Amino acid sequence: MIETSLNRSEGYVVTGLRKIALAACALFLLLFVPLGAVTVQAAGTPASPAASGEPNQGPVFILPVDQEIERGLESFLKRGFQEADKYGAKLIVLEIDTPGGLVDSAEQIGAMIRESEIPTLAFIKGDAASAGSYIALNAKRIVMKPGSMIGSASLVDGSGRSVDNAKLISFWKSKMAGAAALNGRDPDIAAGMTDINMVVDKPELGVHKSKGEIIALTSDQALKAGYADAVKDSPEAAASWMGYSTNDIFHVQHTSAEKLSQFLTHPVVMTVLLFIGIAGVVIELLVPGFGIPGIVGTLAFVLYFFGNYVAGFAGAETWLLFIVGLVLMVLELFVPSFGILGVLGSISLIAGVVRAAYSFTHALFSLGIAFAAAVVVIIIVAVAFKDRGIWNRFILSDSLSKEQGFIPTPEKLDLVGLRGVSITPLRPAGTALIADERFDVVTEGGFIGVNTPVSVIKVEGGRIVVKESRE
Repeated sequence: MIETSLNRSEGYVVTGLRKIALAACALFLLLFVPLGAVTVQAAGTPASPAASGEPNQGPVFILPVDQEIERGLESFLKRGFQEADKYGAKLIVLEIDTPGGLVDSAEQIGAMIRESEIPTLAFIKGDAASAGSYIALNAKRIVMKPGSMIGSASLVDGSGRSVDNAKLISFWKSKMAGAAALNGRDPDIAAGMTDINMVVDKPELGVHKSKGEIIALTSDQALKAGYADAVKDSPEAAASWMGYSTNDIFHVQHTSAEKLSQFLTHPVVMTVLLFIGIAGVVIELLVPGFGIPGIVGTLAFVLYFFGNYVAGFAGAETWLLFIVGLVLMVLELFVPSFGILGVLGSISLIAGVVRAAYSFTHALFSLGIAFAAAVVVIIIVAVAFKDRGIWNRFILSDSLSKEQGFIPTPEKLDLVGLRGVSITPLRPAGTALIADERFDVVTEGGFIGVNTPVSVIKVEGGRIVVKESRE
């Protein structure tokens, strides 16, 4: 009986445990199956990284990338990242609309983005072309505005012609592919943005590229290909999508000096400044007295170096080279050095101009055009003001005239034929008494003793020539 009673108790216990287990399973399915269904339904589009709950509070810094990529932009973004770090920014948004630019500057900006401890979001509001696409690919997330574009990153030279150097293309392609793979994007698509000879066929990503084409993706195409994480209308909306509060938005703008620097470092403006600087300084040195050419020329050089200095192209050494060159050229005009000071000054000045520019090739090209134009102007001014030129200091042009107060010695032509007597020995010069007046005379080369009769045979200015008179 006891055994039977025990068996029944065990049966009741097991049945109770089964009921509890079934209830727990039902509760689990009730709570988690709907969430799983939602996740599956949303798998077709990138999920927002924003966590459920309150948005991440803190400053959000928006930095514009809206110009050609060069060292000036690099310097501006460096300042922007430093300010973001100083104010404890939680997110940096790069607002991109650029046609591209210098590869080395893009590399530096890309490294700046990767090494930043502050999360970075690339918001493409227009074109992220060429090097601009490389900058965007280095950001953790990419959000594009409807109608924007990313890609078309083939290499071109300064004149806009395609670069055919296989080594350079391979280098740039690896950079683009590496930046894409860094954040989980298909590297082949990035490579296809650079290499015109590459074939890319990714039907699952909606990308097909034949040989001779370059990949450029619209916002919708980029979203499908995984090169955009979302499509939003503004950087603020992109930051909100990322899960950050937009209560503290900071727009970092270019300073007045940076805006002036962008204008002054334009290739055409740089050439004009060099032309004015060379022509003004040289004209002031050759035709002194005006003052205005020298002031204008010096100001043009100052603007040239200022623009490149603010843009980050030039350092303090470029100012030193310019000043030393100018001083040496001035010294050449007053210190006889057989041209050595002038040559050293010219070399120093040219070195300063070239080192200040962002590109050695562009600097030499601008300097050549400016120098040729300046030479023409200098020649015209030198001819027009030849009477005031510094060369007149080395030419004796004054004449001893009556108008200037100089009285020339009158010629004694009336003495020709007159007779007299030598007062001193004539060896061959001496003194003779002619017409009761003493004169300094010379002979034709012979010796005439004292108290010897002489006659005047010719008079040449103040020179009276006599000979011994035998009559």
